[in-house]
Formats: sequence, structure tokens, C-alpha cells
Amino acid sequence: MTRRLSILKQPLFKTLTDHIIDYPTPSNLSYWWGFGSTAGLCLVIQIITGIFLAMHYTPHVDLAFNSVEHIMRDVCGGWLLRYMHANGASMFFIVVYLHIFRGLYYGSYASPRELVWCMGVVILLLMIVTAFIGYVLPWGQMSFWGATVITSLASAIPIVGDSIVTWLWGGFSVDNATLNRFFSLHYLLPFVIAAMSLLHIIALHQYGSNNPLGINSSVDKISFYPYFYVKDLVGWVAFAIFFSIFIFYAPNLLGHPDNYIPANPMSTPAHIVPEWYFLPVYAILRSIPNKLGGVLAIAAVFICLFALPFINTSYVRSSSFRPIHKKLFWLLVADCLLLGWIGSQPVEAPYVTIGQIASLGFFVYFAILPILGYLETKLISTKI
Repeated sequence: MTRRLSILKQPLFKTLTDHIIDYPTPSNLSYWWGFGSTAGLCLVIQIITGIFLAMHYTPHVDLAFNSVEHIMRDVCGGWLLRYMHANGASMFFIVVYLHIFRGLYYGSYASPRELVWCMGVVILLLMIVTAFIGYVLPWGQMSFWGATVITSLASAIPIVGDSIVTWLWGGFSVDNATLNRFFSLHYLLPFVIAAMSLLHIIALHQYGSNNPLGINSSVDKISFYPYFYVKDLVGWVAFAIFFSIFIFYAPNLLGHPDNYIPANPMSTPAHIVPEWYFLPVYAILRSIPNKLGGVLAIAAVFICLFALPFINTSYVRSSSFRPIHKKLFWLLVADCLLLGWIGSQPVEAPYVTIGQIASLGFFVYFAILPILGYLETKLISTKI
């Protein structure tokens, strides 16, 4: 017993104990607070399946597509690895999007957790980059043309735009050099995301978790183990069931059928679309007629997310006690779903007009937020 206690006092074990077992947790946390740990589970699944897939994948334009088919047909369990990795990316984004919207609803970005939120936005950006370059690797029609369209957006940047595109491509078109560097980055970036996730957790544990009431719960905390790990475990089981349905019954539901056609630079698909989790941002991009304007609009999306903790003026965190913000929040959710649908539609009327209105609605939320805080404070003071 004495030996066990001495081992637990070692720096490494003490750190794990402080952050996982004895971590003081607000006693009123709901299941909505389990998406963070589920996102960590998704990241582990992606890294493990990605390492095994990399053992059989060949990053060459003449062999990449066939190597993916080789994994699916000839490698023992290869189909399972590939479907887990491909659908795992979608599951990862579903969980992270729910995690973000939960933070928006309950005001988890408010002081003193600004750093936690900003680190989360950085992780989201890294996820988007990693998922995009991973979508290129199967070297199907959507992979090739998606890479061509999205990377060429950098050419809109004044003066250095064309040089950036040439650097991204490794030449004057999307070719073998592009595929090689994308494969290298796709292998590296998940480990960067893992490191950022650890920093995200450390920053969170500095001030403790927010809670559904949005109040200071420093006097009402209990240890994470054995009280809250069960809630996370229930979430993991539910996630495993949901994930398994896609893997075993609808593995290609979230993909595009054109990506089962080998990349052909001489044949352009009728409608180029990215993966579903990029569609809201893609809809904002194409709602601006000017290429540079579209790039700036995408940048504005992430600037708004970064700025959120600093433009917030409300003294109340949780939307449960902010009736006006609650309605505004659900309008934002509906707007994002509408943008996702618009992004999957052809670039023609009336989808372009609807996309422009929905894009404006997205930015209006962040414009109204500072004013709303002052308005709610005034209403509360008037009632008192």
C-alpha cells in the first residue's frame, strides 16, 4: 500500500491523477459536457487507423487510387480500417460541432476562459486543414478537383497569391508533388492536433469547467472519478453505436460517389462539392462573387469565432437565463444548417441568393452579440 502511494506521488502519475481522477468538477454537469472527451476518442481513432492505412497507401498519382482499392480488397481488415477512418472524420466533426454549439449556448467562451475558447478555434482550423488534405489522398475525381479549386483560392491574395499556389502545388498544377506533400502533412497534423488538445485541456483545468447554470461553482465541486466518468462512458457507448451504423450499414452515405472514379484532369465533374462538414463555409465562400471577397469572408468566419470572448458584454453566461439570446442562438443553428444545404446545391438561382442572405445572417449574429449584452443588462437593471 505504501509503495502504491509513493508511485502515485511521482510527477507523471500525480499529473494524470490531478487532471483525470481528482479533477474538481461542477456537480451539475449534464451529458452535454461529454462531447469533449468523445472528441478525444475520435482523435485517437483517427490517429490509429491513419497509421495502419499509411502502411499500405502509396502517395503517387499513378498508384494512389489503386492503393486505396488494394486496402479495401486485399488487406486483411483493410475495408474496416478505411471505413473507420473515412467515416471517423465525419464523426469527429459532428462531435466537435456539437461541442462548439454547446459552448455557444452556455457561454463557455466568457471570461476567464478566453484562452480555452481560442485554443479550441485553433484546433478547429487544424482539423479543417487536416480533413481537406486527407480528402485529396484517395485521388478520385472529387479529390483532384476539390484540391484544384480550393488551393487556387490563394491566388486571390494580392502580390504573393500566385507564389503561394505554386508552393502548395509543388509545381504549376495539382500533381504528384501536391499529393506527396499533402500525404506528409496529413500524417503530421493529427499529432499537432493532439498536442493542442492537451494544451486545451490544461487551459480548461486552470479555471475549471463551466456549468449549465453559468455560475461560479467553486464551492460545489466533486472529483471527476468516480462520479462523472460514467456519464462520459455512456456517451462513448452511444457514439460507438451511432458510428457503427455508418461503418457497417451505410459506409459511403457521407461520401461522394464521384470519388470512386479515378482522378482525371481532362474531365471536370458537373458539380464540385467538398465533404459535408465544409459545406457551410463553402456556401459563404461562393456567395461572394469576387474571389478575394470570398477568401476574406472565410477569414471573417474564424475572426468572429476568435473575437467572440472579447466582444461578449453579457454578465450572464448561460442562454437558459438569456431569453433573447436563446432565440438568436437557435436562429444561428438554423442558419448554419441552411448554409450546409445551400453548399451542396448547384451555383444557380435561387440558391445563390439564399446563400447570400444566410451568409449575412451568420455575421449578423456576431454583430448583434455585443449590443445584446448591454441591452440585456439594461433590461435586468430596469426590472430590479
